[in-house]
Amino acid sequence: FPSLSGNDNSEALPESIPSAPGTLPHFMEEPDDAYIIKSNPIVLRCKAMPAMQIFFKCNGEWVHQNEHVSEESMDETTGLKVREVFINVTRQQVEDFHGPEDYWCQCVAWSHLGTSKSRKASVRIAYLRKNFEQDPQGKEVPIEGMIVLHCRPPEGVPAAEVEWLKNEEPIDSNLDENIDTRADHNLIIRQARLSDSGNYTCMAANIVAKRRSMSATVVVYVNGGWSSWTEWSNCNARCGRGWQKRSRTCTNPAPLNGGAFCEGMSVQKITCTSLCPVDGNWEVWSEWSVCSPECEHLRVRECVAPPPRNGGKYCEGLSQESENCTEGLCIQDKKPLHEIKSQNIENASDIALYSGLGAAVIAVAVLVVGVTVYRRSQSEYGVDVIDSSALTGGFQTFNFKTVRQGNSLLLNSSMQPDLTVSRTYSGPICLQDPMDKELMTESSLFNPLSDIKVKVQSSFMVSLGVTERAEYHGKAHSGTFPHENSRGFGTIHARSKATYIQNLSSISTKSELKTTAIFGHLGGRLVIPNTGVSLLIPHGAIPEESSWEIYLAISQRESSLQPDGTDVLLGPEVSCGPSDASVSTPFALTIPHCAELNSEHWNIHLKKRTQQGKWEEVMSVEEETTSCYCLLDPYACHILLNSFGTYALIGEPISDCAIRQLKVAVFGCMSCNSLDYNLRVYCMDNTPCAFQEVASDEKLQGGQLLEEPKLLHFKGNTFSLQISVLDIPPFLWRIKPFTACQEVPFSRVWCSNQQPLHCAFSLERYTPATTQLSCKICVRQVKGHEQILQIQTSILENERETIAFFAHDDSNFPAQMGPKAFKIPYSIRQRICATFDTPSAKGKDWQMLAQKNSINRNLSYFATQSSPSAVILDLWEARHQHDGDLDSLACALEEIGRTHSKISNITETEIEEPDFNYSRQNGL
Repeated sequence: FPSLSGNDNSEALPESIPSAPGTLPHFMEEPDDAYIIKSNPIVLRCKAMPAMQIFFKCNGEWVHQNEHVSEESMDETTGLKVREVFINVTRQQVEDFHGPEDYWCQCVAWSHLGTSKSRKASVRIAYLRKNFEQDPQGKEVPIEGMIVLHCRPPEGVPAAEVEWLKNEEPIDSNLDENIDTRADHNLIIRQARLSDSGNYTCMAANIVAKRRSMSATVVVYVNGGWSSWTEWSNCNARCGRGWQKRSRTCTNPAPLNGGAFCEGMSVQKITCTSLCPVDGNWEVWSEWSVCSPECEHLRVRECVAPPPRNGGKYCEGLSQESENCTEGLCIQDKKPLHEIKSQNIENASDIALYSGLGAAVIAVAVLVVGVTVYRRSQSEYGVDVIDSSALTGGFQTFNFKTVRQGNSLLLNSSMQPDLTVSRTYSGPICLQDPMDKELMTESSLFNPLSDIKVKVQSSFMVSLGVTERAEYHGKAHSGTFPHENSRGFGTIHARSKATYIQNLSSISTKSELKTTAIFGHLGGRLVIPNTGVSLLIPHGAIPEESSWEIYLAISQRESSLQPDGTDVLLGPEVSCGPSDASVSTPFALTIPHCAELNSEHWNIHLKKRTQQGKWEEVMSVEEETTSCYCLLDPYACHILLNSFGTYALIGEPISDCAIRQLKVAVFGCMSCNSLDYNLRVYCMDNTPCAFQEVASDEKLQGGQLLEEPKLLHFKGNTFSLQISVLDIPPFLWRIKPFTACQEVPFSRVWCSNQQPLHCAFSLERYTPATTQLSCKICVRQVKGHEQILQIQTSILENERETIAFFAHDDSNFPAQMGPKAFKIPYSIRQRICATFDTPSAKGKDWQMLAQKNSINRNLSYFATQSSPSAVILDLWEARHQHDGDLDSLACALEEIGRTHSKISNITETEIEEPDFNYSRQNGL
């Protein structure tokens, strides 16, 4: 054989060697293709029979003899020689080869008859790159939709095999006919099921390494569908006009994993009329029948005037009556004579009874005449007055008789003011003229306040309705009537006195509370102090590099909105602007209301005034709409809007149990007569702005709040309101006759249209030494709620105990711009929005955030917003402007389980520090 020991391999081995007769070599094992992993060499083996020699040739060149390892054996069956040869191929050898094809090796075997060649085995360096050529992408698909996830594995030798994982568990397409993973490494789910939601990962592997793709989140969502309508409920009114409703729920199916909420209304209401039950009533008795042999005659009546209808009660009593028809002369069944005599005795006793009643009537008449004579004899009044309200406690028209000779024309001191007028009192004025003094003693009960228009700038302080740097329009004419009526009292008796006593609400014009500030892209909050009215401008609602002057105002003039029928204006008429501006994110307007919330008793509407001055309905609070959103809290309504304008809340009572909450407050002050003391009782809507108005008026005229105001539940059941003074110390104070109790008709209280009602009582001391006043003020609705205010006060100015007017005095901050206006730090807010705006496979998204914040209605409104979570947090900011209860928000987030950080751990310093720096840098 040619030598293979040297480096010179140019001498080739012969293809065949003549030899003795035999067979050619037969390969029992040929070299296989191999891959070099990292730096580990591979072993190629070759086995042939019969074989005298076996050598490897790689890339056309013989491998050196020293690099071969040979083993020789004998085949037991044939007795022929079996030779097996091994060689190693290193990574360096493969890398140094630069040929047109892969590195290859082949073995050649010799026998006596010649040579045989094996197959060529290729040797390649194995590898797998790190990056996938295409990662699978997350998808949101509707239920039963098709899901296709593409995956192109990294380049590698040998080619990588692909496996899919779902939530870190391998997917076996053989076990699920709905899944196919054979198509070019892609994952195909033919019909998506809820169980297919999850995180999918593409795994690529070869003999070198394994590679994981980026995880792709697949969310299978379900759009909500309405259930069937329920049956119409029974008419809620047992008698007369009421309403019926039916409802449906978004549960067929319920929206899941971010699916769209149902569009349309979940509740429908229609009016209905129930037939009123009519109780039966007896017709008149028939004529007596003919006297029977038993000495009796009969008469009958029927229950037909009217007969009972619609479940009404049947008449009570007997339908037949009988009596003796011979006045006892006929003895029935041989009765003893003494029983007949006893009837005559009874007739005699009846005569005595009627005589006693007649005497009592005469005694009462004498008493009435005596009281009349006594009243006319009192010189203190000096005028004859026919005052029907003195007897009824109401507020009817006053009729004056001609005065007696020698007395000037005076107003009756017991006359009561019109309870529909607010701002009726001014400071006491004392005049020297006797006639004027007598008239002006009670004139403060009729004198309207001057007009005040307060414009509150962002740096102003408003406390109790009085501003340090306010603009006042109009002058206060203390103790006088307005200019139209400022002529002397001496001219009155030349004219009709009916024209002098007029409705003062037509004289007094109301002012407007208004606050303005300039806001930019960072947003802020605008508040009218001590009124409960506020406006929240979210971050980003105003375009960048823009600044808007935004105003917020409460109209204190009589509202142009006139509710229909028994509808009620539940809160102030609020304006915000500029009206032509349009925001990109809804702003939150907060309006206080005085209704006790109950959907069975109230139907509440939001109305807006058009540019033509007409009012149009925006929405019903119970309505499902995507144009705006109303959230009713017990004392305020928070409204999300996209356009500025003038808005008001209207309540439609749908049962007699609808309750309008009234605040009852008592003020007092000395009159110009040093012995007199005036008590003024106000009944106003239970809103901060209504009390602000009354408190401001009283402060201007020196009135003092005598007792903490109390809440009265006034029902819409047509019963009137009674106000009375009780338990006046008899030997220290006195109140003029027939003035201790006054009554207000239901319509004046229920339809007051935001005008506070008041009632005045004038008390007189017997001696100047009396400086303490103790009594009770009882305010009650007939057949309804009652409140008693215990008055215990000193009438001396320096000894009075001051009672705070407002629980939250926000007059120091009428306007807040930028981050300091918000309770939630902006960075925390961004993290919350990023977390909850993204749909989750477990359904934990913004809908759960809304639910944890007690927002369970009209979720379709939030679904239309670009960031539902941001709008929900804006609503939270509006609801918590006073408490800023970050703990409750943190607890809600912890319950959802989407965050473990506690917002409540953020200290005041951490929140306010950047705000302070921001304000200082911007010159605020």
